[in-house]
Amino acid sequence: MKETVTTPKISNVKAAILGFQHLLAMYSGDVLVPLLIGAALHFSTEQMTYLVSIDIFMCGIATFLQLKRTPMTGIGLPVVLGCAVQAVNPLIQIGQTYGLGTMYGSIIGAGIFIFLIAGLFSKIKSLFPPVVTGSLITIIGFTLIPVAFENLGGGDATAKNFGNLPALGIGFLTIAIILLISVFAKGFMKSVAILVGILVGTLLAGMFGMVSLKPVAEASWFHLPTLFYFGTPKFEWSSILTMILVSLTTMVESTGVFFALGDITGRKIEGDDLKRGYRSEGIAVILGGLFNTFPYSTFSENVGVLQLSGVKTRKPIYFSAAFLVVLGLLPKIGALATVIPDPVLGGAMVVMFGIVGIQGIRMLAQVDFRNNNNLLVAAVSIGLGLGVTVQTNIFQFLPNSLQIMLGNGVVVGSLAAVLLNLLFNRHAAEKKIDDESVGLNEENH
Repeated sequence: MKETVTTPKISNVKAAILGFQHLLAMYSGDVLVPLLIGAALHFSTEQMTYLVSIDIFMCGIATFLQLKRTPMTGIGLPVVLGCAVQAVNPLIQIGQTYGLGTMYGSIIGAGIFIFLIAGLFSKIKSLFPPVVTGSLITIIGFTLIPVAFENLGGGDATAKNFGNLPALGIGFLTIAIILLISVFAKGFMKSVAILVGILVGTLLAGMFGMVSLKPVAEASWFHLPTLFYFGTPKFEWSSILTMILVSLTTMVESTGVFFALGDITGRKIEGDDLKRGYRSEGIAVILGGLFNTFPYSTFSENVGVLQLSGVKTRKPIYFSAAFLVVLGLLPKIGALATVIPDPVLGGAMVVMFGIVGIQGIRMLAQVDFRNNNNLLVAAVSIGLGLGVTVQTNIFQFLPNSLQIMLGNGVVVGSLAAVLLNLLFNRHAAEKKIDDESVGLNEENH
């Protein structure tokens, strides 16, 4: 289906520049995921370099999958895919408890689930009203704040020098730089405030001897993606179920981005469009597991870039995807991301994750909280999600498989939001589904 908004044709040079802007807008948010998970699982410098490089490469492949419409896949919108930040805590827990093979097996299992459930999920989107999606995104953002603060203090909360003054100074300085750019800069500079904050924070940290360029010097110039780089996948039911639950939250978030892009480009998003989009994400997640990277989902950051540029065609995104693929084949580029100090990452994450949480609150602003049922859905699901995050050992007497699922605030909060909404607002949801079914039948006739 062609885009319905008429936009001026742009040259390849201008499209390439706009594509590079999209890459910069998503780059810092994307490389944070492999850096966080790799650091938590104690990856070596060589492993981290591979992880970041192939992650960038797979972002490009995943974006291509969405851009090009096929009989079964590709939503055909100017959309950019990156690592799903929702998966950080669950994957760390799975990796620490069961090992890397099980972690990647759970990703593959979740990808297969997304692909198979795509058609059904495109029909039940009405079961995820703003009270559910707003609660989920609020939980996703705020449950990651403790991870941000751990990095802000130096990366290891058990270390004797955790929270030392140089670490805190650099971390809070990074936050200040991001805030200043966000408030006073305009246009393109404003859209890459987080990236600039990370770069300036790293340069300042380097002046105090907190940065080593050894990983860049040791990295090779070129490499190809390797199947099962960290070992063959293993499949464990609770780990797969946990990642399926996380995947459902990414599908809900992607749905919101699809509709936002449809509104910007003037294209009505139908159930068939959603189905193609979900299937493409499912394939991207499977590839992430096979090549030992991570789950991929639609990046909301790039919606803002699209609005800023005013160019609503897919041409710049094709360039962006191509740049990602090329950069992913150059390990030295990937190694640059691994030299960023933990306090700098922590400062950037405080801002990023806080913004994600506030986006959830903005969605909740659409909800009628005079309805006590909506109030209970949001209050209990957010309370459970944050509570589990703060007291991670509350389920320590349960079996390991249940601890993996119930010990994660995103999973607990997601389950609570969906189930409570079904319990309290079931009749409203069923009526909406019936209305949509009638509308679809009328269109078909």
